[in-house]
Amino acid sequence: MDGRILISEPHIAIRHSMAGDLLYADWVGEQTEATVRDGCERILKVLAFHQCHKLLNDNTRVTGMWSDAAEWVALDWIPRMHRAGCRFLAHVYSPDVYARLSADKALGFGVRGVMVTTFQGKEAAEEWLRAV
Repeated sequence: MDGRILISEPHIAIRHSMAGDLLYADWVGEQTEATVRDGCERILKVLAFHQCHKLLNDNTRVTGMWSDAAEWVALDWIPRMHRAGCRFLAHVYSPDVYARLSADKALGFGVRGVMVTTFQGKEAAEEWLRAV
């Protein structure tokens, strides 16, 4: 994934792809409700500023459960992402079972407006985002 790093924090790095209207969010380590909310708000600001329609949400390096934030992600953040212009979100699962369960919990609340598709790896997620 090409692109310029716009935000680099211990829990998340956000890049903007020069080749398209795509943001790439790379989450790192154990996430808490506070780090999830912080990272999501940062994604939202960058997405709105750059008028991106696509987000690759990479959880490959996430460990542990962040399910305390799952309902907020689904019912608060994703609708605001939609209002800001996001239409496609590719979520790359963590190999960590608890992180994966947290993502599934968020998606279980139902998502409207943004097409969310889950992937086992970054390459398939990038391919899908290029195709939509």
